[in-house]
Amino acid sequence: MKNALKFGFLGLALTVAFASCNNSEKKSEGAADSASALVDSAANTLDSAANHVDSAAVKVDSAAAKVDSAATKK
Repeated sequence: MKNALKFGFLGLALTVAFASCNNSEKKSEGAADSASALVDSAANTLDSAANHVDSAAVKVDSAAAKVDSAATKK
């Protein structure tokens, strides 16, 4: 009888331990996925900003070339 009671408590303890470890793993995976999505979003924003800066630099260079060509005509 004592052994059956011991095995019952051991089974209960293992079940609780397994259930608690399994849930924390899923939560950390969800947090990792969320963090990964946030990092990807930030990277896309940076890429977009870099494209806008490059586009503005091209426009400034074009305007500077027009000013230089207008200055040489006079």
